[in-house]
Amino acid sequence: MAKMVHTMHEIAQAERPQGTMIGIIVAPPPDIKVQVNNITLTKEDVYISEYLLIGYERTAKGHIKSATQNRSGGSGQAQYESHNHEIDNDYTDNIVYTDTLKVGDRVSVIPVYGQDAQLYIIEDKVVKL
Repeated sequence: MAKMVHTMHEIAQAERPQGTMIGIIVAPPPDIKVQVNNITLTKEDVYISEYLLIGYERTAKGHIKSATQNRSGGSGQAQYESHNHEIDNDYTDNIVYTDTLKVGDRVSVIPVYGQDAQLYIIEDKVVKL
């Protein structure tokens, strides 16, 4: 009996995911389903990178240094001749994501070890060139 249990354990270990896998989105978030090998993962089975969700918001800031393109004036007077304007401004902007994963998208799926249940992380959308 012990030998049979040992054999079953070896088979199970051989089938256990060991590294990053590629999954295919079957249903998009929030009720996500991902096909990985021969199993379908549901939202109860996965953690997903927050930036892949609709409504994810980031704040960006920076500095713009540039100039407008030359424009000609209309009256022939010197103050209206062709000119441009310097741009030298700081900015802060919020970016709100309005899309998410779509059916058929491929994603990286990483198994999480050391949990009571088998969980996975969906880290990113991936493409093959």
